[in-house]
Amino acid sequence: MNALVIGGTRNLGPSVVESLVERGFHTTVFHRGHTPFAFGPEVERLYGDRADEAQLRAALAGRDFDVVVDTTLYTGAEAALAARVLAGRVGRYIALSTGQVYLVRTGIARPFREEDYAGPLMPQPVGHDLAEWRYGIDKREAEAFPAIWLRMPMVNSERDHYGRVAGYLARLQDGAPIIVPEGPHLGLKHLYGDDAVRAICHAAAGHVPPGTAWNLSQDEELSIGQFLNLLAEAAGAKVRIVQVPRRSLEERGLLPNCSPFSDPWMSALDNNKWKTAFDWKFTSPEVYVPRLVAANPPPPEGYKQRPAELALYRMQR
Repeated sequence: MNALVIGGTRNLGPSVVESLVERGFHTTVFHRGHTPFAFGPEVERLYGDRADEAQLRAALAGRDFDVVVDTTLYTGAEAALAARVLAGRVGRYIALSTGQVYLVRTGIARPFREEDYAGPLMPQPVGHDLAEWRYGIDKREAEAFPAIWLRMPMVNSERDHYGRVAGYLARLQDGAPIIVPEGPHLGLKHLYGDDAVRAICHAAAGHVPPGTAWNLSQDEELSIGQFLNLLAEAAGAKVRIVQVPRRSLEERGLLPNCSPFSDPWMSALDNNKWKTAFDWKFTSPEVYVPRLVAANPPPPEGYKQRPAELALYRMQR
């Protein structure tokens, strides 16, 4: 069985590649070569820009694949290009999507179900929301192409290159308050990275019908305080949360690094369709949060702004 992973070098990608190899797939990774590649000689490497049709055609010429796992498919144009280049040469095409496809809908309630996908879309916004809206719209345009689409909320994993949980952990461990914006926060209904990888491999093994879309998500919805308490307990730390006006944080460029889980563009997905179809159990935060802590992630780049966060906190007192 031949598998192609497009992307595959960050966050979920390395675990997907490793899991496919463990399951007996001859695995090829196509990526730009910008990110260090940590796999052994059993993984074939092809290089190029997936948005450049000539490069994609040259790299994949004469090759057929039983499975393609596309970790970096973001736009309708990229989907159309992949469909042209790989026409007739792929058994199952699995693409990673996002809960953001629901956030650009109007008139639906959290947690979002697959049945909520069709319907009116919100008009194009201005300002900060434009990039988030564009991301959701682009993903919807990509989903117009037939594939197995796995829609995910925010993914918490040991290999998260954004260092979101690692950033909270570093702030807990320094003993100073966690700074969050004032006002209500969305509930956190995230997904553990290992569960995402298991679901991708389940689809790669042929258990998921082609041309279908599925929500993946943990069962529990936590408040940000509940999540930080779990994280602090696993780390043997104490948590103190301080609210600061959102505008003050935005004006100083402190969001999202000071509190990435305070994002107003964060989805919550109903996972019942996947759970029922495959008799599936998702890992609870009570189980996976200690694993994230045990991975001992280094502080992310955004932790360097910590002195500015605490200076703002002292000004607000």
